[in-house]
Amino acid sequence: MRNVFILVMLLLICISNVFASGVRLKELARIEGVQDNPLVGYGLVIGLSGTGDSSNNKATIQTLANTLQSFSITISNDQVRSRNIAAVMVTATLPPYAQRGDKLEVNVSSIGDAKSLQGGTLLLTPLKAANDQIFGLAQGPISVGGYQFDYNGNKIQKNHPTVGVVPNGANVEKSLDYNFDMESEGLSLVLHQPDFTTAQRIITSLKNKFPESQVHSNHPGKINIALTSPQPLMSVMAEIEALEVDPDTRARVVVNERNGTVVAGARVRIDDVVISHGALKLKIVTKHSTSQPSGFFSETPNSIESLRVSNSEISVEEGMENNIHALPGASIGELVDALKALNLSTRDLISVLQAIKKAGALHAELIIQ
Repeated sequence: MRNVFILVMLLLICISNVFASGVRLKELARIEGVQDNPLVGYGLVIGLSGTGDSSNNKATIQTLANTLQSFSITISNDQVRSRNIAAVMVTATLPPYAQRGDKLEVNVSSIGDAKSLQGGTLLLTPLKAANDQIFGLAQGPISVGGYQFDYNGNKIQKNHPTVGVVPNGANVEKSLDYNFDMESEGLSLVLHQPDFTTAQRIITSLKNKFPESQVHSNHPGKINIALTSPQPLMSVMAEIEALEVDPDTRARVVVNERNGTVVAGARVRIDDVVISHGALKLKIVTKHSTSQPSGFFSETPNSIESLRVSNSEISVEEGMENNIHALPGASIGELVDALKALNLSTRDLISVLQAIKKAGALHAELIIQ
C-alpha cells in the first residue's frame, strides 16, 4: 500500500511538472542594443487630381523647383501653379538585423493643405535616422484607405485621405551590425516588465544552465551575463532564449469603459468590504400654456398681447439602497458578478471599483481604459 502511495505521488509530481512549464526567456526579455530604429524623410507626392497643396505652401513650390533643377530644368517659383503635388513626411521603422536590400513599409503623411493623396505616387525619398545617416530609399504608389469629395461646399469624407501607405516601398541601403563579445563584455538582457522576483528567477535559471558563466544584476530591469569559456554565439543565444522561467506579475484590474469589459489577474485579492449603492432620480416636467385675448379685449389697442405661462413639476424618486458584503478572499469576478446583478452601468461599476481601491480593500492596480 505504501509503495502504491509513493507511486501515485511521483506520478502527480510528474504531471504537475508537465503542466507547470514557464514562459520562454525570449518572451520576457530582449538583448540590450537590439531594437527598432525609426526613419524619417521629406518628399513629394505627384500625380494628384487637383487635390494637392495650394500655392500658399511655399515649401512645396520650392521643393518642386529644386527637383526639376536636378533634371536640368530651371524655373522660378512664380511659374509653379500646380495642385497635383503635395509635400509629405515619410516615416518607416528599421527592424533589428535588417540587411541591405530588405523591403520596408513606409507611411506617408501630408504636411500642407492637400485635400487627398489618393492616386498619388511618392518620389524617391531618402530615409534618415537620428544620426542623419541614410538607411533607406522610399518610392512608389500610395495606398489611401479613405476618400474625400468636395463640390459646391458639400464634402463627403471617409477616414483620413491625407495619410497613406506604400507597401514594401522602401529599400534598406545600410544595415546595422551587432557585435557581441560573450567572453570579455558579455551581453545584457533587458526585461520587458522589470520585476525583482522575475529577475532573480532568470538569474537562477541562467546559472543552472551555464555554471561557468558570470551572471549578475544591479536592478530588476537588466541582467548581465558573461561566459568564461568560448562558445558559439548562435548556440548560446538559442539556449538562452529557450530557457523557461515562471514570471511573477503584479496584481492588476483592467476596466474598459467603452464596452464594459473587466479583466483581472489571478493574484487580485479583496478584503472584507461593504458596498452600499442607492439611486436618486430627479425628474422635471415643464408644460407651456398660452392665454389669448378674446371678446372685449380683442378689440383693444396693440398694447395687449398673448400671455405664455410655464408650469413646472419637480419629482424626486429615490430607490432602495442595495448592499453587497464581500467576504475576505473573494475574487474580483465574484464581486463584478454581484455588482452587475444590481444592473449597474459601466460608469457606476468603475466608480465602485475606484471607491474600493481608495478604501484600501482592493489589493491590485486599477487601470481604466
